[in-house]
Amino acid sequence: MEFVASYDMRAPAFGTPAREIYAATLDQCEWADAIGFDAIGLGEHHASDDGYLPSPIPMAAAIGARTKRITIRPNVLLAPLYEPVKLAEDLSVLQYICDGRLEVVIGAGYVPYEFQMFGKRREDRKELYMKAFEVLRKAWSGETFDYEGRSITVRPIPNPPPRLLLGGTHKAVARRAAKIADGFYPPAGENWRTYRQACLDLGKPDPGEHFRALGPIYTHVTNDPDGDWEKIAPHAKHVVESYAKWTTEAFGKAAGPFAGGVNTEDLRASGSYLCLHPEEAVEMIQGLGKDRTFILTPLLGGLDPSLSWSGLRLFEDQVWPHVKAMQD
Repeated sequence: MEFVASYDMRAPAFGTPAREIYAATLDQCEWADAIGFDAIGLGEHHASDDGYLPSPIPMAAAIGARTKRITIRPNVLLAPLYEPVKLAEDLSVLQYICDGRLEVVIGAGYVPYEFQMFGKRREDRKELYMKAFEVLRKAWSGETFDYEGRSITVRPIPNPPPRLLLGGTHKAVARRAAKIADGFYPPAGENWRTYRQACLDLGKPDPGEHFRALGPIYTHVTNDPDGDWEKIAPHAKHVVESYAKWTTEAFGKAAGPFAGGVNTEDLRASGSYLCLHPEEAVEMIQGLGKDRTFILTPLLGGLDPSLSWSGLRLFEDQVWPHVKAMQD
């Protein structure tokens, strides 16, 4: 099992101010590193009213400077929105700050406004991230190369280069990941068999039978599930509604869980947003099995850091001792 702490830095007007969210995130990443979590995940979106993280690279650098051993994983980094030569430089420096612990999940993006904001066309996103992979590989080889009629030399040369994963769910993306990436990252394990077979067909190492699909989106450990859920529910609802807004803009209708609208009772009943007693959390995590990812999203939707910390401390004291042996 992989244990991940995930952050998107949301700070909606009804929640915790952004300054406090950023400070708490750095402290919590240090906590996750110290107790033995495997990775820190960071999202990326732009122009979001709640301040959703638009710049995962400097955020990852701050986390890298505060931690010692944990993998730092921008997930996803929207490569089509970046100038690829500068991206190669920034990720190279970031890899040194992280002391080789950087793993980047490249995503295509989907929100139309974000593409126009950076002067890109959403219709070109596949070609843009394919170009990014090509430039990053050449840049990190240490050799000077030509790009769009320009001579390019990137320094420092990252050693080792960051692992580049391709995020997505479709079969075509799975096959593409086998060709150009160091791994495939489908959140629920979608089309992993396609990816695996493509790797074998290309003579690459077997990535294994299973992807560690993500467990529940949010888990809070508490001795007062009902009382704490009342405080958490507005933040969970905010997150779901914002994704519904983005997917409606992109696809003409809301996509994903609760696309038809949501109330907080539905959220709690869904099994995706959990408030559990410690013994219930242990049972749930053990029930996921070793071939899964358990994810904590402690500051969900701008949650009060003090409430977040109460759940993390209870997790550390009464859950972690019973589940940490599930790590590989």
